Amino acid sequence: MRKPALSLAAVPGRRLRTLELVERIESGGFAGIYGPSMSDSLALCTALASRTARIPFGTTITPIYTRQVQDFAQAASFIHEISEGRFRFGIGVSHEPAMKRLGITQGKPLSDIRQFVSDLRAVPRAGELPPIILATLRTKMIQLAQEIAEGMVFANGARSHMSESLSVLSDENREREGFFIGNMIPTCINDDVQAAAEVNRRTLTSYALLPNYRNYWKEAGFVEEMEGVEACMKSNNLNQVPRYLTDRWLADTTLFGTKTQVRDGIEAWYDAGIKTPIIVPSAVSGGQFQAFEDFFGIWD
Repeated sequence: MRKPALSLAAVPGRRLRTLELVERIESGGFAGIYGPSMSDSLALCTALASRTARIPFGTTITPIYTRQVQDFAQAASFIHEISEGRFRFGIGVSHEPAMKRLGITQGKPLSDIRQFVSDLRAVPRAGELPPIILATLRTKMIQLAQEIAEGMVFANGARSHMSESLSVLSDENREREGFFIGNMIPTCINDDVQAAAEVNRRTLTSYALLPNYRNYWKEAGFVEEMEGVEACMKSNNLNQVPRYLTDRWLADTTLFGTKTQVRDGIEAWYDAGIKTPIIVPSAVSGGQFQAFEDFFGIWD
């Protein structure tokens, strides 16, 4: 079976232990390691460049507003060089609530991303840059990724809608190995299938409160679910939001259940056109390290 990539965050107090986990991921033959926007994924990637020897890795994603473009260019080029080309620089605009907490006002996603990539590539004396991967959900950003980047990455994409999303890409890019097509997939492995589903439901509840995600999931066919969420928001009954995040929706956007169910689900994501499924592990009981133990167990 094809092994997917893994999402990994180095949280304070557990960073050295996280790097030990990195070595296990590489020796296990997985397809990559990708750091989410939480914590400092560029710092993690700097460590990965010297801690690993073969495995591809990158950021999925780094918000473009949090540093000066010159700083981004120097950091990305450094990691790219010392890793001998294994690094992918995944970028995106993140989400308005997250940026507001940092005192950052977002602009227009498409124009801001286009300008950032142009400015990044124009930084003098930065050195060779890594492949740039754009965070995508809907058609216009997918088209922009094809135009100005070396790939794209979804987060919480809908598998049943993926063929339509990817239809805007050229046949060449859909098939070309060098064009990255990834998706971050919340995953929980447990023989208690409903308990595993509940973990993913909690994980995605905050995403359902974001308008860009609701619009995407409506486009993917989950109109009733998302309108239910919006009704809860309008009446200020946020505790009722999870009831509208149905098992049908969860099965299309996440992986959960037994080892066999999750393995089969990973294969289904490959078949849907995702070249690099990126597993985001959670556990019914325990934190990140238990979630990884559960995930490693499906390959025994």
